[in-house]
Amino acid sequence: MSNPQSTKQVFRRFSVYLKEFKLAFFVAVLGMIGYSCIDVSFISNLDSVIDRSLVNGDYDYLRLAAFFVVPIFIMRGLFNFMGAYTLAWIGNMVVMRIRQQLFSRYVHLPVSFHDQHSTGTLISKVTYDTEQVAHAASKALLTLIREGALVIGLLTMMFYKSWQLSVVFLLLGPIVAVIVSIVSKRFRSVSKNIQKSMGNLTTSVEEILKGHKVVLMFDGQEKEENRFEHKNNHNRQQHMKLVVSKILSVSTIQVIASVALAVVLFIASMPEMVENLTAGVFTTIVVSMTMLLKPLKQLTTVNSEFQKGMAACESIFDVLDQAIEPNNGRVKPERVNGHLAFENVDFAYKPGEPVLKEVSFTAEAGKTIALVGRSGSGKSTISNLLTRFYSPQSGKVVIDGQNIEDIELRALRKQFALVSQHVTLFNDTIANNIAYGIEEKVTPKDIEEAARVAHVLEFAKQLPEGLDTIVGENGLMLSGGQRQRIAIARAVLKNAPILILDEATSALDTESERFIQEALDELQKDRTSIVVAHRLSTIENADEILLIERGEIKERGRHQALLEKDGMYAQLHKMQFSEGS
Repeated sequence: MSNPQSTKQVFRRFSVYLKEFKLAFFVAVLGMIGYSCIDVSFISNLDSVIDRSLVNGDYDYLRLAAFFVVPIFIMRGLFNFMGAYTLAWIGNMVVMRIRQQLFSRYVHLPVSFHDQHSTGTLISKVTYDTEQVAHAASKALLTLIREGALVIGLLTMMFYKSWQLSVVFLLLGPIVAVIVSIVSKRFRSVSKNIQKSMGNLTTSVEEILKGHKVVLMFDGQEKEENRFEHKNNHNRQQHMKLVVSKILSVSTIQVIASVALAVVLFIASMPEMVENLTAGVFTTIVVSMTMLLKPLKQLTTVNSEFQKGMAACESIFDVLDQAIEPNNGRVKPERVNGHLAFENVDFAYKPGEPVLKEVSFTAEAGKTIALVGRSGSGKSTISNLLTRFYSPQSGKVVIDGQNIEDIELRALRKQFALVSQHVTLFNDTIANNIAYGIEEKVTPKDIEEAARVAHVLEFAKQLPEGLDTIVGENGLMLSGGQRQRIAIARAVLKNAPILILDEATSALDTESERFIQEALDELQKDRTSIVVAHRLSTIENADEILLIERGEIKERGRHQALLEKDGMYAQLHKMQFSEGS
């Protein structure tokens, strides 16, 4: 993560988003200042109304003033609408842009970033953190400008009416500034803790919703409730810390303001002041000071909103500053032949913990290479390196004699079709899931043909809408075998020259496996295939089998030759055969 930035640095970067809306911002400022000016103007005429009408008996002036009250407040309302609506519009536009940038960054960040960050925390940034930015961009700025203009206007008017009574505020200003500075740091610190706790809450909810069946089966309801209660209470405590800071700062500033008011009243009672002070001026000064309490309170309160917004901005900018997948390749092959080679490849997810050690093998175009071995031996890592989800620390991966680091990422991944044991489906129709990513390039007939090859039509025809049936979130409405067939149909339709099968049949029943194995056999024709297998019965016809143990290739050869060798592969085969008998 990046180093913490100051509020000034964060706001400077945030203000870049506001520059695009200069005209709207000018209208908003005009509305807010106009709103405050009317309030100041209304109060500044109090002394005339009191002195001329009530003291000197000029009641015509009072009647004249009555006619202006309603129009003035109508204009005040229009200014308020102009300022509040425009700022809210700017705030929502800014948040929409930031959310779009965040989402775009998520889909372009490397797999390693997503592996290291919980989904709940990343979702929280798009939902909760951006809402805090919205408050900073609209509510906080609205209060800051409107109430700030009111404070400046009232103080200016007070000094104009009686500088002797108003001079006490020259001492009040620096004290308030010091308090706001101290409290701002506290607000920022607590706001960061709140964002972190919100990410933890979102993560907890996401885990429970995804693993609900496991929780029920293993009687984990009470455990999960207690765990969530702890995180929920921590979140509450952080919010209460913010509330306490807010209340104390507001109360302190109001006490200071009340001291200033008391000093004014004391000065006004002195004989030399009474001689030169009219009832109207005195009332205007006292009313102005009383009115100052509200904007001072709001300016202090809005500081918490502003600091929350800046803390959220820092959190969001931290993601936006993450480097996207390196894509320095310039070669853009249309369709490769499919000749693959690993040349002395070393790889580790964490420094000092190697997953692959000097792995070398070759797969001729159109041939099938099977990878077998225990869980965690490094089989799936090989497929991650092929598609450049990760890059090796040393050695290289080559396709048709070309280092894949020199191939443009999109062009590289177009050469692969992946069928994994973990099938990802979107909450869309079966047809759109099959055609995902290439919808505009295929016809309904192409989709139907892919569905036929993958044995999707067998169950799709029994559904009310056929291939246009919505599958639910991640294929919730379908069985594991049906989801797997859709994934195979997706690979068939993509028609890539290289196929990666990552334990595609490991979690299926016998009948589903028969259907899927038929579909896979059809899919593998005339393609280079890398098959990560758990069940050895599915790779007996592979052109070469690599047995991987602790990141190293221990044995290689065809099925029968490896059995005759009576090594690790033969032992693994005997173990599976005895389990199946």
